[in-house]
Amino acid sequence: MTADDSPDDREPKATDSDADRAPRTDGSGTDSGSAGTSDDADGEIDSDSKHEQLEEVRENAEGEYLTTDHGVRVTDTDNSLKAGERGPTIMEDFHFREKMTQFDHESIPERVVHARGTGAHGYFQPYEDPDLGEYDDVSELTKASFLQDPDQKTPVFTRFSTVVGSRGSADTVRDVRGFATKFYTEDGNWDLVGNNMPPFFIQDAMEFPDLVHAIKPEPDDAIPQAASAHDTFWDFASLKPETTHMLMWLLSGRALPRAFRMMQGFGVHTFRLVNEEGESRFVKFHWTPKLGTNQLVWDETQKIAGNNPDFNREDLYDVIDEGYAPEWELGVQIVEEDEADRFDFDLLDPTKIIPETEVPVRPIGKMVLNERPDNFFAEVEQVAFHPGNVVPGIDFSNDPLLQGRLFSYQDTQLNRFGSANWDEIPINRPIAERHNNQRAGFMRQEINEGKASYKPNSIGDDDPQEATEAEGGYEHRAERVDGRKIRNRSESFQEHFSQARLFWNSMTEPEKQHIVEAARFELGKVERTEIRERTVYDLFNNVDHEFAKRVAEGIGVEPPEEPGDEMPTHDREDPSLSMENRTPETIETRKIAVLLDDGFEDDHVSRTVSALEEENARVKIVAPAFGEREGADGETVEADESLSTAESVLFDAVLVPGGGDSVDALEKQGDVRHFVEEAFKHKKPIGALGEGTELLESVDLPDVDVAGDGEGPTEPTGVVTCRDDGELDAFLEEFVDAIAEHRHWERDSTDVSA
Repeated sequence: MTADDSPDDREPKATDSDADRAPRTDGSGTDSGSAGTSDDADGEIDSDSKHEQLEEVRENAEGEYLTTDHGVRVTDTDNSLKAGERGPTIMEDFHFREKMTQFDHESIPERVVHARGTGAHGYFQPYEDPDLGEYDDVSELTKASFLQDPDQKTPVFTRFSTVVGSRGSADTVRDVRGFATKFYTEDGNWDLVGNNMPPFFIQDAMEFPDLVHAIKPEPDDAIPQAASAHDTFWDFASLKPETTHMLMWLLSGRALPRAFRMMQGFGVHTFRLVNEEGESRFVKFHWTPKLGTNQLVWDETQKIAGNNPDFNREDLYDVIDEGYAPEWELGVQIVEEDEADRFDFDLLDPTKIIPETEVPVRPIGKMVLNERPDNFFAEVEQVAFHPGNVVPGIDFSNDPLLQGRLFSYQDTQLNRFGSANWDEIPINRPIAERHNNQRAGFMRQEINEGKASYKPNSIGDDDPQEATEAEGGYEHRAERVDGRKIRNRSESFQEHFSQARLFWNSMTEPEKQHIVEAARFELGKVERTEIRERTVYDLFNNVDHEFAKRVAEGIGVEPPEEPGDEMPTHDREDPSLSMENRTPETIETRKIAVLLDDGFEDDHVSRTVSALEEENARVKIVAPAFGEREGADGETVEADESLSTAESVLFDAVLVPGGGDSVDALEKQGDVRHFVEEAFKHKKPIGALGEGTELLESVDLPDVDVAGDGEGPTEPTGVVTCRDDGELDAFLEEFVDAIAEHRHWERDSTDVSA
């Protein structure tokens, strides 16, 4: 069904008789034509449909009088009603009681996990004729209507989050990131509720409370916040070999994303796609960011957490406000049911991935996020996801973790909102019509007409009617299930180290070093020696012997002498697992700091800023203080940031233009030298022109040969310098290329003190 086939554009129902039931425009049965409990989409769903629905509940107080919740205008909202100026407050002060009651109850319980998050609106659009390999058309895979028409834009709302920390924790902690998308389709809402890492820690939902209890702050002192580096988590993990694969991802740069727009997303579980003929295939869902998959470094994350704990949240909203629209590609890995046994792992095991070397990811569409929320609480905090929200064409597998989530999420929302009516909150309401017999409960929003709220009924002609599958009704796949009631785990779930080794083998040497250093930090925070030993001997030594030895040497554990008994011997690699292979040649949305003061070289600034902005970079002028700065030739620029509010950790690259007076002033600023040193330490691109090279020489960066007088650009390890103004174009080309690399891992910055 395409958008033009939507059954929503119908005349209102005149009577309750079956004779007045109008045929559906798609030919699949009949419809009453009444608006139902969601807003009518006027026969078409497009990228603006959710926005238009939310318009009905938006309120703007500009130019209006202050009122109570019930519309009574208020004369004074600063003083409670008292018996005399110094007397007691009087109970009849309804405005005080209402205002205070609202305040007392304005928070809802935060999520147990994924409490700290941010979100944005956008749309999903299918590709036209995607490359599906052996399949000719998406309809061969699924009857999900929103995936069929390349001209249809389905509204979405996506929430990104950290898992462990509370709502007040920092954005840049080492953690898994949630990546949850609500598709407001013509057939109802589909919630793709996943993470930025494709495996998970555990295999069965029964273990989830134990995992979360272990990784949360320890119960006796509520320490540490938003961190896995403590005894209870590693005690649990070291006793659960199934966690090993996910631990490798957690210790990698994947746990420190540079930005949400530079982060992959995964559905984690194996789902099913079902077509019109009822044919079913297994599927894994992937989100791939257009701007590549990039990371922060550990020292950088610690400083950002102090300088701007809202770094990732603010970054997402900044790029949208500045006119950029972050984009992801939705891809699928398809496995025929009769081929599921060909792998050396179980497709139903959520601690495993399907390597892309075995099954390629087929892109089928794109998601664009282009609108920030109007009200963070009403939209980001109140948005509620549930993996059980599916539409015809998408079904579940028997993954035991997924099966448990199908219960857990509904139960969690009941707890958070205190009502089964959480689906009536505007951000959660489907655009598709709703008709059912739910009519009560806390905070019911809809006023349902008619006497009958049950089935079967004769009073209301037995409406609303069930729909057949041909009429768009959801049918679960009729899978044969036969077995004894048993608490056990399949033998096919028992191998835990092969994919962890695959991940390790696929890393570059800098990425491996990051994993080693992360493991040393995490386990270095573990007080009990036996936990550190168990993690090294029982987990890491069964992934890679050298890896285990390198970690052991940094945490006071005797390195193992031989590989673990269960260590796989394969040397397989999957290039898609390395973030280094996912850095596209673009500097779009990268944030560049231009350090200058009065007397800067006008031509350097105007030409470099223009060239970088043509590449869609975000250029910010950073000066010792806010206000205008005048160039050597009289041109002026406005400082976007001051050195007291800007740190190098908040930028992707640094540029120092020429201009003798400007550079002389900057050299006297300790903050400037620290800015450059710190950017160098974090492997970021650095550029300097003309006299700006003297600033780099005064900082004395190790192994950096700065260009001499009259020399064209030099580019050792991402530090691009040029003294010859005639080579400015060549400099800019080199500098853009250096920024596109994101980080210059070959740089030795161990002796830099920043």
